[in-house]
Parts: sequence; C-alpha cells; structure tokens
Amino acid sequence: MRILVLGGSGFVGRAVASEAVARGDTVTVVNRGAREPVPGVHTVVADRRDPGFTVPGGTWDAVVDTWSAQAQPVRTAARLLRGRAGHYTYVSSRSVYAYPTTGLILTEEAPLVDVGDPGYAGDKLRGEQGTAAFAGPVLLARAGLILGPHEDVGRLPWWLRRLHRGGPVLAPGPQDLPLQYVDARDLATFVLDAAAAGVSGPVNTVSAPGHTTMGELLTVAAAVTGGRARLHWTDPQVILDAGIEPWTQLPIWLPPGPDHTFLHTGDVSRALGLGLRCRPVQDTVADTWEWLSAQPADLPTRADRPPVGLDPAVEATLLPQPFAAS
Repeated sequence: MRILVLGGSGFVGRAVASEAVARGDTVTVVNRGAREPVPGVHTVVADRRDPGFTVPGGTWDAVVDTWSAQAQPVRTAARLLRGRAGHYTYVSSRSVYAYPTTGLILTEEAPLVDVGDPGYAGDKLRGEQGTAAFAGPVLLARAGLILGPHEDVGRLPWWLRRLHRGGPVLAPGPQDLPLQYVDARDLATFVLDAAAAGVSGPVNTVSAPGHTTMGELLTVAAAVTGGRARLHWTDPQVILDAGIEPWTQLPIWLPPGPDHTFLHTGDVSRALGLGLRCRPVQDTVADTWEWLSAQPADLPTRADRPPVGLDPAVEATLLPQPFAAS
C-alpha cells in the first residue's frame, strides 16, 4: 500500500509509520522535521499550521492523520486529499463523549460534547467533523489512554523512572483498580488493517476494560526497572486528602469514581470485532523501559500537555515514617 502519515515521527504517528514500513508499504510522512524520522520513510517537511500548507503530490491508498490540536489543519488536509486517497483515518479520542455518562455504557453512539467546547474534547470533535471534507471512507479511531515506546506525554515514563530510582514508592490504590488503554503499536496495527479493509465510522480503539490493573502495571514496572522499588499501596482518599492530583501528579491513576468509570469502562466490542488485539502489559512496560533507558534523563515531553509527576518531598509525606526517612 501507499501510505501517507500526517505526523509520523512522534508517538502514535511514529508507531503507524514503523508498522507500515515493516509491512513493506511505501510510506511518506509529513511533519515539521523536528525528530529523527522512522527508517525507511520518505519525509516531507511542512508545518500544517502554515496558511499555505499543502500535501505532497500523488495518490494514496490510505492516509493516517494524528493531529491533536485545533481542527483547521484536519479540515484542510481532508479537503486537499479528496479524490487522491482511498481511505482516511483520523486518530481521535474518547474525550469527544459528553461527561458525565452516569449509568450509560460508553459505546460509539453515546452523546458527544458540544461542538463549541473550547478545549481538547471540542478540538477532537471538530477534527472529526472536519474529515467530512474528504468525501470518502473515514475511520474515526477514538483512542483513550495510549502507552508504549516513544510516549511523549510522559505518563508511563515517569513511573518507570520513579520505580528505577528505587526505595519506597507511593502506589495509589486499590491494587485491583482496572485499567483500559491501548499500546500505540496495537493502535497502529489496527488502523492500518482497518484502512485496508475500508472500515469507516467511529471506533473506540482501546483494550477491553480490565486489560490490566494498577497493581499489575506497577508491579511489572517495578520488576522490569530493577526490582529496587518498594510499593506502598495507599488508599485513594488519603491521597486525595493530601491534595495530590490524580492523572497529572500520579500519572495514569484515577481513583474509583466517575472519572475512572468514564476512562476505563468503555465498550470496545466494535473494535474487538474488527480485529483489535492488545498485547500483554508486560510487553508494553518492558519495551517502553528498553526504549526509555536509551534516552537522556531530560527527555522532552509535549509542550501542549501539562507536566506529569509527583514531587519527592510531597510523596514522602504520605509514606510511613521509616520509609520516608530511608
């Protein structure tokens, strides 16, 4: 196949480009050229925010668009590629669903946010709507939490580096808290398979609920990073009462409640029926650590997302005193 990846050197786009090259596809990526390209791709350097942006000449079997900011670049690309590509994938987000959804199973037919929402959710929904300019089959891959090598938000990398440092570690409970996410490489495999099959419409592209648990994730991560960490499992209310922010200060973690239900109990029957397969958490964690171990300590993360991680001094206040002093 001839594949055009709009992105292709960061996280999800890099996974798509790498998988396509591994399949023997002819791959062109369009990005700002700020990162090392995937070996085997043809790179076109361009900034999609430029009013004069255009796409490379030629035709494509499939396009994968990983844009995650304001929607205009999605509309522009979809319009420019109309009649020049057989299929368009927009990597969207389950954030497009209206919140809260109390008592509602989050299928692809669930209510959506207001299209005028000024934040990330609104950007993603407007991006979805912008793909209508393509006037052909469009897959809206509504991912949720995405992990794996090259993660540039820094969630799993923060945990891996904290556990590698060793000693007592504040572990947010409960241990059996279910997690629902997708490895970027499994997402890439799915969207390329779906493009080849001509799949269109929205698809919740994350693992089944409970693919792993917070306990399994951190236990595996502690082992993979050298086994020097001692996990101190702590009741969620204790953490919240200390003013620690879930998701940002303790990445990945959300305490039991509406936010956790929204993110980790979505219906993925359509994705599984279409062939989505998710590798074990052991593989995601180990491969991410292998990649991360070769990166500089000050590995940059995305400037459009808030920094993640917990200050060691704050962490120490919630560890038993013998731990905190060790």
